[in-house]
Formats: sequence, structure tokens, C-alpha cells
Amino acid sequence: MAIRRTTKVISDISMSSMTDIVFLLLIFFLVTSTLVNPNALKLLLPKSTGQVSAKATVSVSIKDWGNDTYTYHINGSEIPVMESQVEDELVGLLQMEEDPTFSIYSDESVPIREVVSMMNIAKRNHYKVILATQPE
Repeated sequence: MAIRRTTKVISDISMSSMTDIVFLLLIFFLVTSTLVNPNALKLLLPKSTGQVSAKATVSVSIKDWGNDTYTYHINGSEIPVMESQVEDELVGLLQMEEDPTFSIYSDESVPIREVVSMMNIAKRNHYKVILATQPE
């Protein structure tokens, strides 16, 4: 006596919901990746045709507030650091790096003496330095 099932088991899996989730994740990551900005401060960088392929681990931003007032920001932080403390901050952040490199993001209106003071910090501590510019 053979007993037969009256209902059949369907072994198909619907992939439409899976593709919906994949497309939603794709859209989410595309939108969030455009919002990521390595330099949170709004700076007008000078233009240049030469670009460097080296990657810096630390960045120093110099912002001009007018009336010979400049603020220094480490890694795009909103909290400014005094010029006298920038070297100590850099030494603390770069002491464990194999090839210590930092980049300088300077507003177009910042005098060159402020940029050179950051370059002198790099020379004293044997760091490599990158001056950030905008491509032309």
C-alpha cells in the first residue's frame, strides 16, 4: 500500500527579495561614500598639476580667520590646536609609524611662513611632508 502525498514540496527559492536588498545596500554605500570627506574643514587649496602618490597618515590643516589669526587642526578635527602644540601632537601620532609622513592642508590666503613652520617641524623630526593642492 503506497501512501502518496497530496501536496508537493516546492524547492524553489525566490531571489527577488535578495536582489532588492543588494540594490538597497549598493545605493546606501554609494550615498555614504560621497559624504565621507578626509578634510572636514572648508579650505581653498592652491591648484597644481603635479600629484603625489604617497599617502599621509596624519594631516595638519591651517585655516585663516583674518587679522593674522590662524588655527591649526590635526586630522581635520574641529578643535584647533595651538601652534606651539602642533609638534608634540605630530610626534605622538607618528612615533610608531614606519615611514612617518604628514600632509599640510593650507588655505590659499595663509602666508607661506605658516606653511614653512610646519615644514620645519617635519625637518626637525625627520618626517616626510606633503603639501596638499587641488588638481587643475
